Amino acid sequence: MSLQGSATASRAKQTFVLYPLRFQQRELHKSAWTANTLRGAFGAALRRLQPDAYARYFAPQLSEGPSGLATPPRPFVFRVRENEVGLNLFAVNEEALSAFSKGMGELGFDLMEAAAPLCLSLEPPARSVTKLRVRFLSPTEIDRGADDVEQVEFSAVARRLRDRISTLRALYGTGPLDVDFAAFGAASDSIRTVHSELKHERAERLSKATGQRHPLSGFTGFAEYEGDITMFVPYLDAACYTGVGRQTVWGKGEISVEEI
Repeated sequence: MSLQGSATASRAKQTFVLYPLRFQQRELHKSAWTANTLRGAFGAALRRLQPDAYARYFAPQLSEGPSGLATPPRPFVFRVRENEVGLNLFAVNEEALSAFSKGMGELGFDLMEAAAPLCLSLEPPARSVTKLRVRFLSPTEIDRGADDVEQVEFSAVARRLRDRISTLRALYGTGPLDVDFAAFGAASDSIRTVHSELKHERAERLSKATGQRHPLSGFTGFAEYEGDITMFVPYLDAACYTGVGRQTVWGKGEISVEEI
């Protein structure tokens, strides 16, 4: 699908478009990257190579857009798998693609295959879904400062994901979601948590630029939800690419979803 085709499809119905990029490290086992350390090194490389792209995509300032945001979300997340790195890029344009490819190339990573945008439908599936399991693969923080979480309500996950997708679209894509936010939230309140096994993970990052330490804590594990989940399934599928909750750009909030 062309970029123009993706944009047209996005206007025609509710969709979320991204580049699901994959990079291979040229010298295997040269560096043991994490999503956080790779983010920092990539930012330094991009700032050196393309200052304008750095300001636009890596360190954006909120001049306009959704109210209540102190800092706009970055249009990307890293997914590190040994010597292969996934980079989900939510600014779907040639400028961003070129800048991110060059930045990764500077770090010794090559794009594994031709980049093609992925257009995810946010329309409910035809089938009925009444029970599913969400696995929180990396530390996840839905509510700021929440500690030692024993259970995470579906409504909290759904609301954060709704806001994240809408904000990413508004800032970098085809515009905010055309949905009734209040009705979406109210519908999510009816979904029950039937079982969960969560544990708290404690971690932190050290900023080389400021010397400050920032917490990267959150919960991992899984939660099983039951109810009329059908309308939320495409948003959860999109979350497998975007992550959910706070500090996703540092590797937090990675999830997977399975129907049960």
